[in-house]
This record gives sequence, C-alpha cells and structure tokens, in this order.
Amino acid sequence: MSINLGGEIPGAAAGRIEVEESLAPHVSGGAGEAPRARRRSVSPSFVAGLVMVGLVALVGVVAIFWTPYDVGAGAAGTGGRLEGPSAQFWAGTDRLGRDLLSQLMGGATVAMTVAIASVLIAGVLGITIGVVAAATTRWADVALLNVIDLMIAFPTLLLAMLIVTVRGASLTSAIVAIGISGAAVIARVTRVNAARVLREDYVTAATASGTGWWGTILRHVLPNVAPTLLVQLMLLAGGAILAEASLSYLGLGSPSALSWGRLLSAAQKSVAVQPLGAILPGLLIAWTVLGLNLLGDGIRERTDPSLRGDR
Repeated sequence: MSINLGGEIPGAAAGRIEVEESLAPHVSGGAGEAPRARRRSVSPSFVAGLVMVGLVALVGVVAIFWTPYDVGAGAAGTGGRLEGPSAQFWAGTDRLGRDLLSQLMGGATVAMTVAIASVLIAGVLGITIGVVAAATTRWADVALLNVIDLMIAFPTLLLAMLIVTVRGASLTSAIVAIGISGAAVIARVTRVNAARVLREDYVTAATASGTGWWGTILRHVLPNVAPTLLVQLMLLAGGAILAEASLSYLGLGSPSALSWGRLLSAAQKSVAVQPLGAILPGLLIAWTVLGLNLLGDGIRERTDPSLRGDR
C-alpha cells in the first residue's frame, strides 16, 4: 500500500469544485443585494415631499421674473370679471378681471419667501438659545427653559397677530412674528439634544484634550443634533406658510402681497360664480404644507437608524 504525501486526496478537487459552485450563487446574490438594499433605503415620503415642494419652489422662482399677466398692486384687469377657465385665462379671472393663474404663481413666491425667511429666523435664534441653555450654568438653563416654555404655551397665531398689530400689517411683520414663535420650539429641541451630546464620553475627552467651547459645539454638538433639527425646521416651514395664509385671510397680512390666504378670502364672496378662485388657493396651501411634512418625515426616516430597516 502506498501513501501519496505530496499529491492531492482523490476526489478533493471535485469536492472543492462542487462546494465552490454551491457557494457561487450566494456570493453573486450577496453582491446583488446591496443595490436592492440601497433602493429600499430611498424613502417614498422623502421623494414625494421633495417633488411636491420642488414644484412649488420652481413656480415661485419663475413668478419672480415672469407671469402670464401683470397682477401687481394697482394692475388693471385684462379680462371679464369672474370668468371661468379658458384658453386665455387657464384658471379664470377674479372679481377685478385679473388673471387668477398669475396671482397663484405670485402666491408661490410669497409662500416660499415666508417659509425660508421664517425658518432662518427661527433656526438662528432657536439654535443659539438652545445651545447656550445646554452649555451654561444650571440657573441660567432653568431661566431660559422657563422663557422657552412660556413662548411655546403661547399660540403661534395669537403671537403673530400681536406682533403684526404692533408693527403694522406687512409681509415682514408676519415673517418676524412666525420666526420668533417658531424659535421657541427649535430652542427646546436643540437644548434637549445638545445636553445629551454634551454628556457623551467623546465630548468629555475632547474637552479634556484642550478643545474649546466653540470647537466642541461646532465639531460635536451641531453635527449630532442637525438631523433632528432639520426635521423640525421642515415642519416649521409648513406651519409658517399656514400661519401666513391665516393672517392674510384675516386681513392682517400684507395688503399688496399675493398671498394664497388673501386670494382665498377675496374669493369667498364669489365662490358660487367662480369656485376655482377659492378652491385653487386652498389646494395649493394644503399641497405645500403636506409636501413639507412629507419631506420632514422622509428626512427622519433617512437619518434615524431605527426607521431605516438596516438593523
């Protein structure tokens, strides 16, 4: 009997081939699973919200430079009063004979302006107050939290009405009022999340290694609280559009701005003759606010590991 020490065990090669062939589909399937997993990670809410808000933003930008007809303050009507949709006026005309579609396009500009400006004011004020409250002494933290809670308890629309009454009815007054009101919510969210991050071991280590206060905030606190704040800012943008439309509907908005709320209020008296004058502004308000809420939900799903399904 001879023992082949240097050769291969009979049948081993064939067995190895069979094992490799049996593993091959799993290896190729694993490579194919990654794109499918990435495709599944795309949130439908994020895509829907991005498309809805993107369309309104696009119309708003176009309306800055062009509208089918001039519908600015003092513009004369170019058609008959309360006409229905036609080849000349796609959405009809209002009670002054002005093109309704052009006014709706101008309303998109106002809505986007209010949303962006209010979010900027609320973000700057709220994040600053929240970070200071989380990083300051206990008595200052308690004092700031009491002020924040008092502002949150005060209804947004009522605070906006108060500021507009003091400053006068204008788009700037509405933006400032909505931004200050929203800053309280952003400050509360920022304070809670910033305080949690400041208690982490890596922040303590960074501070011990000589990282200054501003360095800690910019490198560690803000990047970790940004996803949560981004969701809140999207919700705030939707609330700002709704609040501005409510103020304009009540006659407390800018008398010259083409606000959807003002268009809705003006169309109330003639809704039986020209229903699109009331239906279209209401639909656009709902469309934009829903889009911003969906966008916020989509951002939350993409940034929250417990909702991505990748555990």
